Amino acid sequence: MHIAQYTELICFIILGAVIIIGSLGVVLLNNIVYSAFLLGGVFMSIAGLYLLLNASFVAAAQVLVYVGAVNVLIIFAIMLVNKREELSPIKGLKLRRFISGGVCACLLGLLIRVNLTTKWNMPGPASIGEGSTVRIGEHLFTDYLLPFELASVLLLMAMIGAIVLARRDVLNTDEETQEKINQEIIEEKKQPLLIDQSS
Repeated sequence: MHIAQYTELICFIILGAVIIIGSLGVVLLNNIVYSAFLLGGVFMSIAGLYLLLNASFVAAAQVLVYVGAVNVLIIFAIMLVNKREELSPIKGLKLRRFISGGVCACLLGLLIRVNLTTKWNMPGPASIGEGSTVRIGEHLFTDYLLPFELASVLLLMAMIGAIVLARRDVLNTDEETQEKINQEIIEEKKQPLLIDQSS
C-alpha cells in the first residue's frame, strides 16, 4: 500500500467513526436540537464517503439536499414549534427496548453474513468519468422525474406543517397565568419601551 491508499483508509475510518458516533448521538441524546445538529454532521460525513468513491455529484447533492434542505428544515421546525413538554414514563419500555434490540441484532447479523459470503472482488461496471453528471441529469429528468417532484412536494408540506404548528403555539394559552393570549397580538402596535410615557 502506498501513501494514497493509506490516506484513503484513514479518511474512511475517521468518516465511519463520525457517522457511527453521530448516529448514536441522534438516537440517544435527550436534547432534540443537539440531535438535529448531529444529524447534519452524519449527512456531511456520508457526503465525504461519496467523495472517497469519486462520486462528486452525489456528494454535492447530498450536501445540498440533505444538509442544506432537509436538516435545516428539521432545525427550523424544532425551533419554531418549541414545545416544552415534560417527559413522562413510557409503559412497557423494557419490552420495547428488548424487541428493538432484537430486531437490530438480527439486522446486524444479516449484514455480517452478507459481508462474509459475498465476493466483493467482482469486476464492476466501467466508469463513465466526466459524463456522469450528464447521465445523472438525464435520468433525473426522465426516468426519476416523478420521485424528484414528489420529494419537493414532501419538503413543501413539511415546511407548511412547521409554520402551522408554530402559529398554533402563538395562539395558545399563557403557561404561567393560563389566560388566553390575544389572537391579534402580532398585529397590535405597541409603544416603544424607550419613549417616556409620562408626558
